[in-house]
Amino acid sequence: MAEIHLENVSKSYAGKPALQNVSLTLPDGSFTSIFGPPGAGKSVLLRLLLGLEQVDAGRILFDGRDVTNAAPMARDLAMVFQNLALFPHLTARDNIAFPLRRRGKDEAHITQRIDALTDVLGIGHILQKKPAALSGGERQRVAIGRALSRDAAAYMMDEPIAALDARLRDGMRVELKRLQAELGHTFIYVTHDCDEAMAVADTLAILNAGKIEQTGPPGDVYANPAALAVAELVGAPRPSVLQASTGPEGITCALGTFPGVQGRGPVMMALRPEAVHLTPGGTGPVQAPVRDIERLGAFSIVTVGTADAEIRAITSGDTTLTLGMEVGVDVAADGILLFATDTGVRL
Repeated sequence: MAEIHLENVSKSYAGKPALQNVSLTLPDGSFTSIFGPPGAGKSVLLRLLLGLEQVDAGRILFDGRDVTNAAPMARDLAMVFQNLALFPHLTARDNIAFPLRRRGKDEAHITQRIDALTDVLGIGHILQKKPAALSGGERQRVAIGRALSRDAAAYMMDEPIAALDARLRDGMRVELKRLQAELGHTFIYVTHDCDEAMAVADTLAILNAGKIEQTGPPGDVYANPAALAVAELVGAPRPSVLQASTGPEGITCALGTFPGVQGRGPVMMALRPEAVHLTPGGTGPVQAPVRDIERLGAFSIVTVGTADAEIRAITSGDTTLTLGMEVGVDVAADGILLFATDTGVRL
């Protein structure tokens, strides 16, 4: 295993920056999610770590050893691809054994490794099947087993469960988290899915427009976003973002004034849906009509306000609110996040 450190890494294509002065430390034995929207630079970062492309500036270090210009083989990284990349003509067992055989390991060692992984991954019953005969979840486990079959400095995963249906994704998130905890390996998980990123990792790195916006435990990043971009990216449902102004009476937006927030001047206000409370009958510091209701079973997402100023709230799944109903809107003080209008930095 290894601690991986990126130091002021930059990469451009045809003069257009893809990564800009990225500094990031991935501790030995950690499970880190690199999360960001499409085009943020996640795949570029992976290719640079793997040695498939060279940095324009900066350094990459494994346990303090400079591997910036090292060949991919010398970096000793294992990879789980988004498309899994299993050999269709090989059985599951032979797919898992492939990297070991390429490295000249004897059959006794290969059998020992596969037996150990079989217990952890629960794939003993499918080892003699070829990929075409496996379900999506089974193919995923085989791909993970192939990556884990050898000892590597770290294990890279590029949106490994994106192709699975929602139910299988939920199950695989739990499996990956359990697997990493049991093995203690360094996992680097790249995804554009916020739920995945927060569910599996102990450290979250937010990559946006080629820059690291924030790193930290998922709960801390969610509760204390350093910038408006982070607040909008992390968490679902997304927060309601409104232009506002703080003053002696509180914070005022297009829908009215929420008391209790100190400060003066224009700000960008983000409201977490779980902190918004709706009261039928229009009692509350702000009144607004219900514009939309998404009923999602255990809970509902209710949107109130106007086309120019909307606020989302999480309510019970059996909410009695109806479209057009006038409701009172109140927000818990810790659910109001304020950001600078010019830089987007948290105030």
